[in-house]
Amino acid sequence: MDEQIMRGRVYGADHDDPDPGPRPGHSYVELVGGPLDGLLLDVTGWSAGDRAEGALLMTEIGRYGPGGRALYEPRPHDPAHFDWQGDAP
Repeated sequence: MDEQIMRGRVYGADHDDPDPGPRPGHSYVELVGGPLDGLLLDVTGWSAGDRAEGALLMTEIGRYGPGGRALYEPRPHDPAHFDWQGDAP
C-alpha cells in the first residue's frame, strides 16, 4: 500500500472508510517503523500500564504475511510514539 495513503490512517479502519483518520475525543499514538509505519493506534481508554506494555498488532504486510503480528513498544520519554520492535508469527 502506498506510504502516503497509510499516513494519518487509524490502525484497523476499514479500507472503504471515506474518513479513516482520527476521531474527535479519542487518544492516539503514532506507529513508527515496520509494516504499520505512519498509522495511528487508538489508545482511548488504555491504562498507563497498558500503554507501557505496547501492542502486538495483526498485520498481513509483515514478515509472516497473513496472520502475522507486529510488535510496537512505547518510545522512552515520548508517549505519543510506539516504535516497531519486530514481527512475530
